[in-house]
Amino acid sequence: MLDWPDSAYGFRDEFLRKYPQGHVASHVLGYRDIDGAGRGGVEQSLNYLIEGVPGKRKLVRDAVGRIVEVSFDPDSEPKRFDAVQLTLDLTIQMFAEKALDEIVDEWKPAGACAIVMEPNSGDVLAMASRPTYSLSDMSHVADNAWKNQAISIIYEPGSTFKPFIVAEALQAGLIRQDEMFDCENGEYRMGPRILHDHHAYANLSVTDILVKSSNIGMAKIGERLTNRGLFNATVKFGFGRPTGIDLPGELSGILRPLKKWNGYSTGSIPMGHELAVTPLQLVTAQSALSNGGRLITPRILKGVQGQRSDSARSFQASLEDPGLAEPATIVRPTVSSDVARWVIEKPMTDVVSRGTGRRAQIPGYSVFGKTGTAQKMDPVNGGYSKTLHSSSFICGAPAHNPKVLVLIVVDEPQSGSTHYGGTIAAPAAAKILSRSLMYLRIPPDRETRTAAR
Repeated sequence: MLDWPDSAYGFRDEFLRKYPQGHVASHVLGYRDIDGAGRGGVEQSLNYLIEGVPGKRKLVRDAVGRIVEVSFDPDSEPKRFDAVQLTLDLTIQMFAEKALDEIVDEWKPAGACAIVMEPNSGDVLAMASRPTYSLSDMSHVADNAWKNQAISIIYEPGSTFKPFIVAEALQAGLIRQDEMFDCENGEYRMGPRILHDHHAYANLSVTDILVKSSNIGMAKIGERLTNRGLFNATVKFGFGRPTGIDLPGELSGILRPLKKWNGYSTGSIPMGHELAVTPLQLVTAQSALSNGGRLITPRILKGVQGQRSDSARSFQASLEDPGLAEPATIVRPTVSSDVARWVIEKPMTDVVSRGTGRRAQIPGYSVFGKTGTAQKMDPVNGGYSKTLHSSSFICGAPAHNPKVLVLIVVDEPQSGSTHYGGTIAAPAAAKILSRSLMYLRIPPDRETRTAAR
């Protein structure tokens, strides 16, 4: 009969992660593999907080290997994991998930994502991506489902980029709010190239250049700024570098060095071409316009509660819960509050009330927004494709004091004959925005007109 030492067998408790809500926020959460290591999402990026720290103990054995003494060092005791609280709101997250499912069913895109943000704090209230996977069943996950489209795709933003250039030109005093631009009846020679608008416009105000999304008007504003001014505006609003959110896999986009820009860049950059952004970069930049000109690092981590929350990184005390340490916020100035307010309350509000974003109107609320429809590169000939598009829409409300921002990006929609951002993305974004405003009890700021009986 074999005599096993006492230390050779026994039972011990181990933690097992459960994900009862399946695919909801799966790309934000990530998962833990069979060895307990975090893979993707906050499971990976915040692993140093939620994993815990193993302790040490000293064992003394006799001549035949039996344990005769166990001693513990107080400085080497194991530390339990910290509890982390995310900024996600489960209800708003469900609004975003449902809207993306409807987009996938109707438009059959290669991918899509939705981001909901509170512009004054940079808190991400929802982040959803398609295709997706269920955390409760990891046995069948498509290869293209792992990517979080909100932070790991890059695309030319198209017309959603135009408000930032207008804001910078106003800030620099190079254009006036009431100035008129000759849009050349839809055709404008700019050096060796000829620019066209979708419709022929004569004179347009700065407001109507955004409302009508005139490429010629934007190119003329770009000529006022020059390439250096355009580059400075792009950097100022955070493009060309990661936002710094606590999620793995975030891309920096594509922003070529200024020395590689040329005369084509002067016309292309103001239209949202010749650079590539991530959806999170775009909604973060839009938050800067919405909150009065402050570029805020977006947050997914709201706070930490546990033994190591004070020493793991620089935190500030939370006013709501003394036991909850809150991450510090990084703020950078962009444009003045007067400029930011005008861009939001005038041209971007008019985009929704009478421009390309009319499908985003919400009764009782002053909604602002901007559509974007950008051609993608043709993988065969290398030029711009006539059939592959990125369709996007960003919106928020109320215009006089924005509380919620919503961005939807739809990559390569397949169904239907027209793939404009105002057609594909705007209705879904408005649905998320409307439901979020009601859920958060944001009061309407406009009278709702009812038809006379």
